[in-house]
Amino acid sequence: MPLSEHEQRLLDQMERALYAEDPKFASALEGTGLRTYTRRRVYLAVAGFVVGIGLLMGGMVVPDQIWVSVVGFLVMLGCAVFAVTGWRRGPAGQGTGGAGPAAAPRPKAGMMDRVEQRWQRRRDEQTGGF
Repeated sequence: MPLSEHEQRLLDQMERALYAEDPKFASALEGTGLRTYTRRRVYLAVAGFVVGIGLLMGGMVVPDQIWVSVVGFLVMLGCAVFAVTGWRRGPAGQGTGGAGPAAAPRPKAGMMDRVEQRWQRRRDEQTGGF
């Protein structure tokens, strides 16, 4: 489904803001899309999770080697956290740290994010008038 004109303008504006704020990061993302980054991260996490299952099972088979099972469980847990945080956050630097009014809003912002953006906008308007 193609983007509407309004959505395309917003996307272009967000892209320009990203280049203005952090050109090095923007050029790094240029070759690989956000989906590619997330997909790669999830694939790595799934592969690590499978290795963790293997270690867990291996530790159960080998007598007196319970530490192998513990390591397998920790690998599985770490990979699950790695996959979930990659899915939710995206690449490093894609946050609201120091974002001004020209920065792109995060998709599906929660109520607190919207309140924070409004507060920031009002503060910028007040300081801009002096």
